[in-house]
Amino acid sequence: MDVAVTILWFAGGVALVFVVIDAAVRSLVLPRGSVVALTRVIWLITRRVFDLIAGRCRTYEGRDRVMALYAPLSLLLLPVVWLAMILGGFTMMFHALGVSSWRTAFVESGSSLFTLGFVRPRDVPTSALAFLDAALGLGVVALFVAYLPSIYTAFSRREVLVAFLSARAGTPPSAIEFLIRTSRIDELQRLDEVWERFQEWFAEIEETHTSQAALVFFRSPRNDRSWVTGAGVVMDAAALSNSTIDIPWSPQAALCVRAGYSSLRAVADFFSIPY
Repeated sequence: MDVAVTILWFAGGVALVFVVIDAAVRSLVLPRGSVVALTRVIWLITRRVFDLIAGRCRTYEGRDRVMALYAPLSLLLLPVVWLAMILGGFTMMFHALGVSSWRTAFVESGSSLFTLGFVRPRDVPTSALAFLDAALGLGVVALFVAYLPSIYTAFSRREVLVAFLSARAGTPPSAIEFLIRTSRIDELQRLDEVWERFQEWFAEIEETHTSQAALVFFRSPRNDRSWVTGAGVVMDAAALSNSTIDIPWSPQAALCVRAGYSSLRAVADFFSIPY
């Protein structure tokens, strides 16, 4: 094979693997919001498929059941695509290092990537490449497995207060209903405790839903609950308590409103949503 062509194949393989490493690190390891083009493409393609399926459902409940699977399946699709790209990249590199048949290069790459070991590299360069292939495959899987508990922990913490709000503001929740129920149990004077709790919730939403952006698409366990709706209800209730209810003005309520819109704006900025 011509030297220039060999270099191009090897460079193409390296570039493909580098794209995967960059996507995996920025999606799973980097503790800040980062838009990853590859991850975005995967989620957008999956969304188109789910939109088509959900569009055939006649009721909201049916659409909700379909869309509840969107985030988990899209998330699980990420390592599949990454491993496929690593497989392709190393196939190109093995071919560039003298493995003449594309089929043989593919089998050697797959054997190394999935640590099957049924193909023995023929020399030192291909052996080194096989070791690197196996290390990257194991690394991507290990990173993803470690990532799943953190995202489901953040999801559970978010939903605890969504359920808490459901008990106080009805289902689906309403700011007016929240204040009426609070008045009925004579707890209007203790609302500062609620506002402080939701300030912390909004701060956590801002941090987790930008650094772990997949959380935005995870739906609540019940179709009549939503963290977005809950956030709006809390901010409305805090604003109404300071502007309309005959109780002393509360700085905690004002801080809750500010924490809420700052949090939602941060999420909107990440997804380039205008407001």
